Parts: sequence; structure tokens; C-alpha cells
Amino acid sequence: MDSRAEQRRDWRDTVSDAADLALLGILTVLAAAPVLTAGAAVGTASAAVHDRLTAGTWPTARRTLSRFGRGLLPGLPVTLIGLVAVGLLVADLVALASGRVPGGVPALSLTTVVAAALLGYAAAIVVEVGRSGGTGWWSAAIRAARACLDHPATWAGLAGTGVVAALLGLLVTPVAVPILAGYALAAVHAVARRRPVAQAELS
Repeated sequence: MDSRAEQRRDWRDTVSDAADLALLGILTVLAAAPVLTAGAAVGTASAAVHDRLTAGTWPTARRTLSRFGRGLLPGLPVTLIGLVAVGLLVADLVALASGRVPGGVPALSLTTVVAAALLGYAAAIVVEVGRSGGTGWWSAAIRAARACLDHPATWAGLAGTGVVAALLGLLVTPVAVPILAGYALAAVHAVARRRPVAQAELS
């Protein structure tokens, strides 16, 4: 976006952006409610945030619906893999924290670090999918992996952002979680823009 345009922004623009992100989060959660549509919902929302940050405008409803439709089938295996990964990590953390699995504090700490790193990697993938128009999960995963290894500071920033968002999701009232989703998505895009996660062709 043009720097002079940014300088002319005032508090009304900030309020408008906040409302837009809150609405984006709510719509994303609603679209992901059937669970199997979560991949398409997240990819479409990420593409919308990318458009807002690069072009200065949100995509049209028609373009957004088109992206969502195109992302349904590619997003299905991503959703299933994500659910399995989250389930295994949560079960592992709970088992270690409760003492049912040996290892104590060192094993719990190591597992927590691994979980945070995977969360940062997942955030990088979401950003990459947004940069490619809401689809291309597998190529986005490859680009994100390469970029995380090339720029560990950005990877750490994405991991930290994801951890903070996850903790806030546990602390806020359930009705505020969808709003938080929109802000979290914008936050990971902002962190990635500090040093581009990868170069992807825009659709």
C-alpha cells in the first residue's frame, strides 16, 4: 500500500479494519463449522487478508465464494491431517502433564517446544496459501518449510504469535473466539511480511 495513503489514515480507518477483521473471523469460523470445510475456510480467509495487505482492499464476495468452492476438495485432506496432528499433540501434552507418561518436566518442555514450532510452521503454510489465492496447500507446505529453515527468526515469530493466539483462545469467552480468529490471521500475515516467508505467484 502507498505510504502516503497510510499517513492519511486516522482512527476511523483503524476501527473499520478492526471491524472487518472481526467479521472475517466470524465468517471463517461459521464456514469451518462443518469441520471438513475448515481447510477451505482458512485458505479463503488467508487469501482475503493477503489481498487487503497488498492491494488495500478486500476481495469481492463473488471472488471469495469462488475461492472457497475451489478450496473445498484440496482442503479436505489438510483438515484431516491437521485434526490428527492437533489431537496427538494435545493427548501427548495432557499425558505428560498428568504424569501418566514418564518423562517429567524435561519431556513436557520438549514436547511444548515442538508443538510451538509446528504451530509456527502451520501459520507459515496458512500465509503461503493466502499468497497463492487460497489453494495449493502442498506446494505451500514445501515453500513454508524452506522459508522456516532459511529464516528461523520469522519462524519463531510465527510460533510465538500462534502460541499467544492459542492461549487467548483459552482465556477469552467462547463467543469472542471467532473474533480472535480474524485478528490471529492478520497477525501471522503481519509477522510474515516483516520478512517474506516465500515467493509465491498470486492468483
